[in-house]
Amino acid sequence: MSQATKAKFLESGPFHQDLKARVEQYLGASGRSPRDLPGMYAKTAIILAWFAASYAWVVFGSSGVWGTMAGCVSLGLAIAGIGFSVQHDANHGSYSSRRGVNRVIGWTLDAIGGSSYVWNWKHNIFHHSHTNVVGLDEDIDIQPLCRIAPGQQRHAAHRFQHLYIWVLYGLLSIKWHFIDDFKDLATGRIGQQKMPRPSGRKLVGIIAGKAVFYGWTLAVPLYFHPVWQVALAYALTAFVLGLTLATVFQLAHCVEEATFTQVPANSPTFQHDWAAHQVQSTVDFARGNPLVSWYLGGLNFQVVHHLFPRVCHLHYPALSRIVEDTCREHGVNYRANTSVGAALKSHVRWLKRMGQPVIEGAV
Repeated sequence: MSQATKAKFLESGPFHQDLKARVEQYLGASGRSPRDLPGMYAKTAIILAWFAASYAWVVFGSSGVWGTMAGCVSLGLAIAGIGFSVQHDANHGSYSSRRGVNRVIGWTLDAIGGSSYVWNWKHNIFHHSHTNVVGLDEDIDIQPLCRIAPGQQRHAAHRFQHLYIWVLYGLLSIKWHFIDDFKDLATGRIGQQKMPRPSGRKLVGIIAGKAVFYGWTLAVPLYFHPVWQVALAYALTAFVLGLTLATVFQLAHCVEEATFTQVPANSPTFQHDWAAHQVQSTVDFARGNPLVSWYLGGLNFQVVHHLFPRVCHLHYPALSRIVEDTCREHGVNYRANTSVGAALKSHVRWLKRMGQPVIEGAV
């Protein structure tokens, strides 16, 4: 049994029960399904077309350095868009009520270089179950290179982490494409957590996904262009992708307003229920910016997402108002940064704080 399965929250309290009732009432009154929304299918088509056009431009259309670089930036942002707005809903089961549709759309993650199997364990199970819990949430562990949570070991170089961490963010997707999934599958572990090794159709799906990804990313471009050009184009695209993905995640969880916790030393039970924990460990941002909300797949409404991960993100703006009102009435501290810029500044301040020699312990 893993440490995560031993760490428990209190039973669902009045806040969570009231919140679920209000959300169910909203969904019923709106007449809109929690999933299978026409707007979601249209959005998927737009983002996939953006990806296809960017890829075609980089591989077949552009002949100049600046045009190719612009195409790589566009391609990296398009791939991130697939991650934010397409595969994310599907692999949470919030894209469609039909499991087969979710599986097919969710496989877009495999096609862009990840593993939907590994991601399900790392994100859906480990991260969503114990958000910002030191030692259990692998998403907040960049040790020993950075310290982003109380309770993690500090090194002298961390005083500069607010300057160099952006390079590490940019390298995230390269590490993901060539190391992380293979390591996790080989060891059967994600950080300190155990993960069952896949077999049968699941294993075939992982292998097929990697083959498709390496095919369009490397094999096809190498047929038309020299190795050095393909390597540079991949590096730029991957850097844009990694920087975008990592930064968006950090703005919701690794900021001054978020709470970090550790498993209680004397008891594996936290002193609050799961829903209250999700609100405390997560921070929304730029809720009034429809362009940001569209591109990020509603992940700037991260509190709603953590509370209702099986509801399509197109509902998040409306649900966030319900969540905020319910939190206020039950005395739960709901927090949001007004803009992307404000969230970025909060993240930088938090990085500086975590890099200092003296820091208070986790709460």
